[in-house]
Amino acid sequence: MKVISLKTLKDFYERHTDAEQPLKAWLSEAQKANWKDPSEIKVQYKSASILKSRRVVFNIKGNTYRLVVAVAYQYGAIYIKFVGTHEEYDRIDANTVEME
Repeated sequence: MKVISLKTLKDFYERHTDAEQPLKAWLSEAQKANWKDPSEIKVQYKSASILKSRRVVFNIKGNTYRLVVAVAYQYGAIYIKFVGTHEEYDRIDANTVEME
């Protein structure tokens, strides 16, 4: 899969250094994946939450951080919509959030 907005992830883990390795691990796995539908994500990431509008929430570093993406399965692309602490995640609507 092609991941769009890598700079968003990099900017985040430069501020939260303990998130760097977990985000890089997720990124490596996502780039190697070829997900065709949400069920394939759930096989690989049992704790992922599948939302409406092709959105998926991943728990990063034991749920310390949350990553919200939109997956365009037909194009093989993942769009980063939000990355933040669990507390920050609690203040957003994961179905509509967009990176600024």
